[in-house]
Formats: sequence, structure tokens, C-alpha cells
Amino acid sequence: MALMTLKDVHMAFGGPPILDGVDMTIEPGERVCLMGRNGAGKSTLLKIIAGELIPHDGEIVRRQDLVVAQLEQEVPMDRTGSVFDIVSEEWDHEHELSHPVERAISLLKLDPRAEFSTLSGGTRRRVLLARALVNEPDILILDEPTNHLDIEAIEWLETFLKRRDGALLFVTHDRAFVRNLSTRIIELDRGALYSWDLDYDTYIERRAERLRVERSHWKEFDKRLAEEEQWIREGISARRTRNIGRVRNLYAMRSERGKRRRQGRGARFSIQEAESTGRKVITAKNATYAWDGEPAVNGLNLKIQRGDRIGIIGPNGCGKSTLLRLLLGDLEPQSGTVKHGTNLEPAYFDQHRQELDENRSVKQNLCDDNQYVFIGGRKMHVLGYLRNFLFTREDAARPVCGLSGGERNRLLLAKLFARTANVLVLDEPTNDLDSDTMEVLEEQLMDFEGTILLVSHDRAFLNNVVDRILAFEGNGRVGEYVGGYDDWVRQSGGLKKERPPPKTHKPAQSTQKARPRKLNNKQREELEKLPARIEALERELDALQSTLNDPEFYRRPQEEIRTATERAEAIPRELDAAFDRWSELEEHAGGPS
Repeated sequence: MALMTLKDVHMAFGGPPILDGVDMTIEPGERVCLMGRNGAGKSTLLKIIAGELIPHDGEIVRRQDLVVAQLEQEVPMDRTGSVFDIVSEEWDHEHELSHPVERAISLLKLDPRAEFSTLSGGTRRRVLLARALVNEPDILILDEPTNHLDIEAIEWLETFLKRRDGALLFVTHDRAFVRNLSTRIIELDRGALYSWDLDYDTYIERRAERLRVERSHWKEFDKRLAEEEQWIREGISARRTRNIGRVRNLYAMRSERGKRRRQGRGARFSIQEAESTGRKVITAKNATYAWDGEPAVNGLNLKIQRGDRIGIIGPNGCGKSTLLRLLLGDLEPQSGTVKHGTNLEPAYFDQHRQELDENRSVKQNLCDDNQYVFIGGRKMHVLGYLRNFLFTREDAARPVCGLSGGERNRLLLAKLFARTANVLVLDEPTNDLDSDTMEVLEEQLMDFEGTILLVSHDRAFLNNVVDRILAFEGNGRVGEYVGGYDDWVRQSGGLKKERPPPKTHKPAQSTQKARPRKLNNKQREELEKLPARIEALERELDALQSTLNDPEFYRRPQEEIRTATERAEAIPRELDAAFDRWSELEEHAGGPS
């Protein structure tokens, strides 16, 4: 039985319908990626499914006692309280004990006593995810869950979500995340929903074919309409004998043509390349920089030559931005040297968006009160230039403080590409960008003939753009690898080797009074062994998933395939039982003797 069914649902806000009679179902256990251009209505559809909005028309059928939880896109920066306090906000207090809260905290490997306001952005998202999971929702809704997460956190999240039994509905621009996680893709396009039970790459091909067929149909339709319009305009003799049915058909064709909705214009921009640099761009010899005695970059030796395309990866807070500032000369190494070649014209994209003045308008941030910008040696009106980055005339007058994250990123790109450069330094340029704009950016970077330094957690973006990886490997050490992200994984073993084992945090004290009891010797021994058992089960599941993802495996005997598949399905249940038992035993570990 479907968890939720939408039947002929309509939604509009004064313009063309956002949802124009759509049908949709969500089945138990499936992982659905919702895709669509900016402004297509994805957030509206998520709110309807979450129960926050009531559609203007249509029917929504929910399974009895259905539980839906949502992880919002924006991480609150002004929240205070312990992790336990934040997670328990969504807890159904009909439960007698705080066990569901403690289980969610344990699942996401969080410290229940940690102060939320002191955590990194990635850890805050894990806290909010624990809050969403506390009531074990049948449908979990995630809106851009990978934003501002590092690669290790993204890969952990993928693994975690694959092990969940409940249904998942998510929106993301991260193509690798979609490839690895989705079992179905739903596209929202001009008020209509299209469901694709296939992988992401095949979806892209089929989508392109759908749009090609649509254009071909419209072209043929317009040709027939033009012929009918010519017929209706013929001389007096023809009008006296014209067929009334044919006239009615013409009126119907005019009406159909008037209802046609074309796709909105996508982003269109290019990079202005400056005169080439010398062959040597940047050379670092044993360069070191530390913050408060903690090394951010330690003994860096690096040669960057004209045309190099370098990706920089590592956990949040490891020193990637410090490395960029050292290479640009904004910071002087505390030991060692960093030398620049000749004729460098760098352009820097700052992930913190400090170049933007919150109180000035979009247009003023771009070119003060000037009416024109110079692009490719020719004068271009600023409103026309901003239109290439999807800003309307009205948007140009809006203050930056009222922009969304994606709009701020597009404005930063507009500022960046309004000047010439031969060295592009990009610190997380894809955060909050829609897929179409990100693909245009990717294409432009691939055509750029200068030098690129790119910090990114988008694995597909790295694979397509860079030809060398600098990876932070702990204590400020930076390893150098040839190729893109996947090449780095093959050469280094990736981030899995650095993933820490589960920590046995003692749960925070429950707000509900439960009568504790003392553990006997056998139970204490069981509690001590549980973390190792959980870790072993996770390793076994990782190995099984790698085996099942290998096409060659399915040439083996059917009995071997069936055994492996059944085991992969059983392990998540064993993990849940182990976590339940762990929380239960820890709850009583501190009981009186």
C-alpha cells in the first residue's frame, strides 16, 4: 500500500500553475529524488507532502498514522541548547522514556551534551537530521541535504540513508548523491510531474529526448496552425464556403497554442580570459602556516603551471581556505616560501560571500551606480548582463540581504566573470546553485584555458573539471594525486580509511523519570562488546554493498547471489536491534547498586 497518493493536485499563486493537476505516489522504502529548475515549485510540493500547505484543488490520501518528518534547507545559526535538547524538540512525549531521542543521537554518532551553537555546520545538520528521525518517520523529506557538508559527511549520509527502512524524498543538486542514493527520479516541469524509474544518467538522456520530441511536436503544430490561419484569411469566395467545423478547429488550435508553457531561460554566461600567465604560476617550497599552534598547512611543496586544474579536498575546517590564501599571497608562510610567476590576474570566489554588501542592491554590488559593464571588450547594459545570471529587472533593485543562497552565489559569479582573469580561485562555488546553472559553470570552466584552483565537495564537479587533487591528510599535510575525485579514491583508498569507529557516548539524562536497575555481569559484558559488534556489522554491510554493486558479481551462481542479497537485507535489521539494545543497556548502566 502506498504511503501517500496525490490525485489531480492543483496549486497556483497568481501566475501559471505550479502544480497543474499532478498525480504522485510514494511507496514504502523507496528513495525519490525530486528534480526541477529554480522556481519550478519543488519547495511548494515538499510543503504539501509534509502537510504544511493545503493544495487549492485535488485529493491527498495518506496512510493511517503516517509520520512525515522534514530536514529544512537552512541551518539555524542562532539556536542554543544541548544536542539532546534540540533533538528532543520533535520527540513525541507520549513515549514513557527518552529512548527514541537517545537512539537517534547514537545512530548519528553525536555527543548529547555538546552545545549546538559551538558545532560546525556539518555537525549541526546531523543534529537536525537526528531531530527529524526521532519519531521514526515513514517519509523523510530532505531539502538540499549536502549543502555545506564535506565529502566525508556526504558519504556518511549516503550510507546512513541507504540503511533506513522508511521512504525518502529529497531535493539536491549533487549529481553523485543522486546517482548513489535514488531509486526513482520525479521531475517537476512547468506544472507537470514526470516519474522516471531509472538511474540518473539514463534520466538525463530520456529527459533530453522528451524535450526534443516536445519541440518537434510544437514545430509541426505551429506549421499546421499557420496553414489554417492562411486559409481563414483567404478571399471572399473562400469565406462564403468555409467549413464551420474547420473554423472551430482553428479556434481550438489557437487556444491550445495560447496555453503553451515554454521552459524559462537558463543561465548564460562566459569567463573573460586575461592575457596568459608565464609557464610557472605558483611555486611553494616547504610552506607552513599554523593557527594558534595548530598546523593548517604543513611543509607544502607544490608547483602549479599554466593550465593546471587543481581540486582541493578535505574535511571542513582542515585548512583549505588557508591554503588558498597562502597560494594567492594573502597570507605569508610562517616558514618556507610561496613565489608567483609573471602576469598573474587572479579572480577569487569566496564561499563566505564577504564581497557582497548586504545593504546595497544587486545592481550596486555589481557595478555601483553605472549602467553598463564591459564584457568581452564591448559595452553591455547591466540589466542585460544580470539577466544572463537569471536576475530580472525587479531583482536588480533588491537588497542583497533579501536574496536566497542560490541568488547570492549567482551574483558572486556575475561579479567574478565581469572582470578578466587568468587564474580562477573558486572556494565552494556550487553551494546552493541549481543544477542548470552549475552545469553552465562546469562547461565554462572546462573551456577555460587559464589555471584553476577549486575547493569543492561536489564529487561529480571535481571529476569533470580538475586534473589534479590536493587532499588534506591530517596535521596540515597535503597529498598530491593525478586525476579527479574518483582517481584520488582509487589511489588513496578515499576517506573510508579515516572514518572513526562509533563512539560510546553516555546519553544525556532523561527528562522523564524511569526507575533504573543495576546491570548484572553478563549485561555489562554485552554492553562492552556492542560497539565492536556494530562496527563489524557496518564493515560487513559496506563490503556486501560493494559486491552487490559490481556487475560481474551477477555472473556467479544464483545461490551465491541470493545468499549475499538476503544477508545485505538482514544486516540493517541487526544493526537496529544492536542500537536498541545498546541504548537500553546504557540507560541502566548508571543504576544504583
